[in-house]
Amino acid sequence: MGGGPEAPTKPTSKGKELVLAVLPWPKAQCQAGIDFLEKEFDHLEVQHYYSHYENGKITVDDIPEGLPAKASYIATLFWLPSGPDNIPKTKLIQFFSAGTNHVAQHPIYTDSKIPLCSANGVHGPQIAEWVVMMDLVHSHSYTKLYDLQKERTWNQRAGLQVSDRVGKRVGILGYGSIGRQVARVAKAMGMDVIAYTASPRKTPESKKDEGYIVPGTGDPDGTLPSAWYSGTGKEDLHNFLKQEIDLLVVGVPLTKYTTHLLSTDEFELLHKSNPRGTYIANIARGQIIDQKALITALETNQIRGAALDVTDPEPLPKDDPLWSAPNVLITPHVSGGSDAYADRAFQVLATNIRRERSGEKLVNEVNRDRGY
Repeated sequence: MGGGPEAPTKPTSKGKELVLAVLPWPKAQCQAGIDFLEKEFDHLEVQHYYSHYENGKITVDDIPEGLPAKASYIATLFWLPSGPDNIPKTKLIQFFSAGTNHVAQHPIYTDSKIPLCSANGVHGPQIAEWVVMMDLVHSHSYTKLYDLQKERTWNQRAGLQVSDRVGKRVGILGYGSIGRQVARVAKAMGMDVIAYTASPRKTPESKKDEGYIVPGTGDPDGTLPSAWYSGTGKEDLHNFLKQEIDLLVVGVPLTKYTTHLLSTDEFELLHKSNPRGTYIANIARGQIIDQKALITALETNQIRGAALDVTDPEPLPKDDPLWSAPNVLITPHVSGGSDAYADRAFQVLATNIRRERSGEKLVNEVNRDRGY
């Protein structure tokens, strides 16, 4: 947990409830969100501790012994105290991440009933931009052109094989906040959108986005897809993948069911259903795609290419064959980064504190049985 007897507990102001914020940004970067929270709720005081994260390793500034026990609310991305007994007053834990699979085996997840909420919704704009950027980089042969620029070579022919996006189809596997913003941008570009969700969405009410929505983004009413597919079986998934998809966006949470959801059979099906070739963008978790099968699909031209912001494992080892697979673009799990990230996540926390105080349903509360 950090800290120890030599690190005395920092007192809270008299009559104030504690929000313990253990976040991967320096306090200066979180200050606007902290000020917003303390202004909105004059009964709260925020104490910030910096959790450093780099290449899979986490270190946390010393948190005084006993301080978590005083926290009414915890805001975190990676860090948690060792168990629920350490946080007897905590009413809510707000994760500043889209998922909570990284703590699914933690005692606070498995052995407590403390509400856990994700920051699902804050990532939509920047990740949608990443998806569209990668798709355009590939369809406009930009990497080839950039290599030519570095060589100071003028080769017009190398840039003429363009496949523009008008009339193409994007299939969004997991129609959450990220998928909905991808849909919004794709529709503006003239693309057709189809969506896939685990549960059926047959009524207008069921298609609405009930999570946090960055104002002016997404598909709040679920009206953008021309068709909606659903199910949790292979047959249901395959019916979706048969729809001649040009861009397949992987946005489902990682669960037992979704592990290796896309493998050899799925790549073969995509190949058969779309003679132009499917481009795959994975912004969810690396384990959702069978990576060995993906490499084979790339090497045999079963798919047109892949843009991966997540891999299995992370960091991806230097000798992993995925690095050199044809038509693959890899980024080190950075698509969710934004200068507005922390501010948006504090907005989600504020919404949930408001709702917790009034007894309303929380935003983005994790269903522990379902895993998201």
